[in-house]
Amino acid sequence: MTKSVAVHPLVSPWGRFGLYSFFIDAPEPAIVDTGIASSPAEGMVPALEAIGRRIEDVRWILLTHGHIDHIGGAYALWELTGRRAQVVIHEADAPMLRSRRAHVDEYLAGRAQYLDDPDGEAKLTEATNAVISGEMEPTLLVRGGETISLGGDFTVTVHSIPGHTRGSVAYVINGQNDVFVGDAVQVHGAANGFPGFVDPAGYRASLQYLRDEIRPRHLYLGHPYRRADGTPYGVELDAGQAEEALKGSLEIEARVNSAANDCLAAGLQDSGSPYSPYARVAEDLGYEGDPALEPSPFFTTLNGYRTTFDHMTDDEEINTHG
Repeated sequence: MTKSVAVHPLVSPWGRFGLYSFFIDAPEPAIVDTGIASSPAEGMVPALEAIGRRIEDVRWILLTHGHIDHIGGAYALWELTGRRAQVVIHEADAPMLRSRRAHVDEYLAGRAQYLDDPDGEAKLTEATNAVISGEMEPTLLVRGGETISLGGDFTVTVHSIPGHTRGSVAYVINGQNDVFVGDAVQVHGAANGFPGFVDPAGYRASLQYLRDEIRPRHLYLGHPYRRADGTPYGVELDAGQAEEALKGSLEIEARVNSAANDCLAAGLQDSGSPYSPYARVAEDLGYEGDPALEPSPFFTTLNGYRTTFDHMTDDEEINTHG
């Protein structure tokens, strides 16, 4: 490939922060992630018109993972393309594209068990109905390793990077090493100030893979994640910033890992703390954010460590008594 393809960020307003998608201006144009139901019409259409492009011409909808602020606009965007665009998602996250209820079930199985909110299920059900534009079957299920042609000499390779969700993927524009990771590089998190991931080991390995194997020339993030001092990165990082963000994310995960495992080894204790039963973790890390503020990354992440710890404990008991 002798020339590079242009990438344009597309931002749509929502809540405490904007939702970011990216337009890949290839012969078969692609949009990476779709925001929520209103994002295609209110954010993408005018942004594309401003650069002389039409949403009807988009031929690929590339989803980095299944959370509502990334797939919520997928059906609406697909409709605006005349249902001609191919919709791509990892098979592990496909249930969240197919069903609004899958988001509620994920909530109930994870962070909901720590949140004192009897209306939580109803609230999330209402939210999914409002911000997910439609349930749909993806056109293409991926696992990682696939190459997608965007026309001409332009191709994108899919890389599995589980951790934030089990089906998180990176899309890499071949030849120019532009890398789209959604929420897979968290640093200190976004508005909540805490990194969120369901699979700690997967998250750590994926960060190492991005750092050591992919080595992004440009790294595109789903949100403006924050440094230790609270200042945000942008969503378009150059090579130096990408290296810094990946290094920082690994350092933060190591700190959270140590605090979480110390807490789990000592035994969880319920208390009046809003961080209960992980108050010791918040104290060790000096975390003072609101742990109940959706999407509650504090409890999502700590539940991931708890699940890993419980599995290791079960395996040790089986080996001892087997």
